[in-house]
Amino acid sequence: MGQDVELRKFTRQDRLRFRLKAQECLDVLASMLSHGHFEVGEPKIGMEIELNLVDEAMQPAMANAEVLEAIADPDFQTELGQFNIEINLAPRPLQGDHIRELERDVRKSLNSADERARSVGSRLAMVGMLPTLTEQQFEHKWISANARYDLINQQIFAARGEDIELNIGGVRLPGSREVESLCTTSDTIMPEAACTSVQLHLQVAPESFAAHWNAAQALAGVQVALAANSPFFAGRALWHETRIPMFEQATDTRPPELKNQGVRPRVWFGERWITSIFDLFEENSRYFPALLPICNDEDPRAMFERGEVPSLAELKLHNGTVYRWNRPIYDIANGRYHLRLENRVLSAGPSVIDTLADAAFYYGTLRSFVDADRPVWTQMSFDAALENLHSAARSGFSARLYWPEVGWVSPQELVLRRLLPMAHAGLEACGVSAAVRDRYLGVIEGRALRQLSGSGWQREAVVARERAGDSREQALAGMLADYLVNMHHGDPVHTWSW
Repeated sequence: MGQDVELRKFTRQDRLRFRLKAQECLDVLASMLSHGHFEVGEPKIGMEIELNLVDEAMQPAMANAEVLEAIADPDFQTELGQFNIEINLAPRPLQGDHIRELERDVRKSLNSADERARSVGSRLAMVGMLPTLTEQQFEHKWISANARYDLINQQIFAARGEDIELNIGGVRLPGSREVESLCTTSDTIMPEAACTSVQLHLQVAPESFAAHWNAAQALAGVQVALAANSPFFAGRALWHETRIPMFEQATDTRPPELKNQGVRPRVWFGERWITSIFDLFEENSRYFPALLPICNDEDPRAMFERGEVPSLAELKLHNGTVYRWNRPIYDIANGRYHLRLENRVLSAGPSVIDTLADAAFYYGTLRSFVDADRPVWTQMSFDAALENLHSAARSGFSARLYWPEVGWVSPQELVLRRLLPMAHAGLEACGVSAAVRDRYLGVIEGRALRQLSGSGWQREAVVARERAGDSREQALAGMLADYLVNMHHGDPVHTWSW
C-alpha cells in the first residue's frame, strides 16, 4: 500500500527541502553500505497479494472500507481503488517446508476473509485484472479514502498537465479474425487500480543485491509468460498480461513532448545492469522529481553516527513512487535495518497453489542464476531482457524470447529444457525440501506442458461462452463466476476446463 500521508498542498520550498533531505539520506545510505552493518541471516521470503472485490453479479464492488471492517485483520489493507484490498503475509525462512506452510496460511486467510466479505455482499477475486471492470469505474469518486492515493493522483496530473492516454492493441482471441484494442483517456489514475499483483520479497545481503536484481530482471519475461493472468480490460481482449502496459501508461507523468525527449517513465524496467543497490536509489534521486515531497525532522547522519537506526524516510517515500518491476527496499525490523528485493511482475492468482508455484520457480531460478559461474545477465543485453518482458506480456506462451546460447526460443522450451532444472537446483541449494520442490515445480511443469496460464484459460472460456451465444458482457461475467469456483476449489489453472 505504501506509507500513509495526510492530504495537503505542496509548495516550491517543500520540493527543494525534500530534494536536499533525500540526497542526505542517499549519502547516509552510502555510508551504511560501506560499513556493512546490515542484517544478513538465512534467506527470508515475504509476499503481498492484491485482491479485487466483486458482488454476486460479478461486477466490481466499491466496498473495501466495509469489507475491511468485516475482515477485521491488520494483515488486510486498502489499495488504490475501492474495489481493491491487499493482504501482507509475514516473512519466513525459505528453507525446509516453509513455502508449504505459506500456502496453508494464504489459503486459510483468504478463505476466512472471503467468508466475512460475503457477509457484507462482496467476494474476493484473485485475478490480475478484473474482467468485468468498465471505463465507468475510472471516476475519481471510486478512489479509496486514504489521502495518499488522492495526493498521488493530484501530483501525477499536475506533472503531466493533461489527461492520461491509454492505447493498447490486442491479441486475437482463438478463432477470431478481429484484433481488439483500447484507445481512451482518463482524468484519474484509476486504471492503475485495475492492475492487481503478487509481490515477492527476498531479504538480500548488500554485497549480493546487484546480482539478485540483475537475475530478477533477466527472469522477468519468463515469469510473465508463465503466469500471465490479465487478458481483458473494459470489455476488450488485449495483451495476455495487460497489467504491464496498463500500469506503464496509467501512472505516466510525461506528456508526449517529454516522452520524445527521452524522459524516463515512473513505471520503469530500468536501462542497465547494476553493480550495487546504491545505483538504483541514486537513479531515483537523479531522474525522478518527488511526487510526495514530505520531510520529517529526523537527522539521518547524526543518528547513524550515534549508532542508531535511521529511517531514511525521504529515501523510502521517494522509492515508493518510482514503480520499478524489480524494486529495491530499505527497511527496519526489530531495531535492525536490512535490504529486500521486491519482485512486482506477477499477476494475482489464479489459485493459491499457482501463486506459490510461481514464487518457488522465481526463488529457485534466481538462486541458480546468482550462483552461476557465468551469470545470465553477462551474456545478454539489458534491452533483450526488456524486450522479453514486453513480448511475454503481449503474447504469453506464444511469445518468442531471447536467451543466451539458445537464441530465440518459446517459453515452453526454455522453461522445460533449461530453467526448471535450475529452479530445482536453486531451491535445493536454499535447503528447500524435495517434497516442496516437487509439489510446486510440478505445477510449473504442468502449466508449461499444456501451455496454459490464467490468461489462456480466461480467453478460451470467454470464446466458448460467446460461441454458445453469450454477449461479451455475459461471457466475461460467466467466465469470472467459473473462475472463482475454480480459484476456491484450489487446483492449479492448467487442470481447469472451460
